[in-house]
Amino acid sequence: MRYASVKKCDVANGTGIRVSIFVSGCHHHCKGCFNTDAWDFNFGKEYNEEIEESILKELDKSYIQGLSLLGGEPLEYVNQKGLLSLVKKAKERHPEKTIWCYTGYKFDDDVMGDMFEKWPETKELVSNFDIVVDGKYDEDLRDLNLKFKGSSNQRIIDVQKTLQNNEVILADNI
Repeated sequence: MRYASVKKCDVANGTGIRVSIFVSGCHHHCKGCFNTDAWDFNFGKEYNEEIEESILKELDKSYIQGLSLLGGEPLEYVNQKGLLSLVKKAKERHPEKTIWCYTGYKFDDDVMGDMFEKWPETKELVSNFDIVVDGKYDEDLRDLNLKFKGSSNQRIIDVQKTLQNNEVILADNI
């Protein structure tokens, strides 16, 4: 897995002050995407234990509320395998901090309905998430007044409630 960047003090991609990693590689190629460089799976730097530990150290800071995964596309299979260790360690060390994932995939159809069956890593990875913002960015539905999403077709999903109920439950009060 490769990554485009890590933001140590991000306030745009989830509640509170967060550490965000932007992974490389995406097949969606949404028109108007803000991060087209990260479509390329070879863009950026190689993800390794050193960068993983630096992200975990940032999460140790008391003012950091959580971790956000963006891209590119975090749920591309190669990125899932790379991110699994990070999210497991983040939850082990800081169960009180939230993990957000931004994906162009539809959570019910693509993730639960397909990836859970194909790849065992998906269910393990997703079980550590608190929030998923799902759906491809749609430039025609762009709305600058939306919190934590770029277009009105995207949903902010409470992952734990969704997994318990086996149906999409939108997050409240975000």
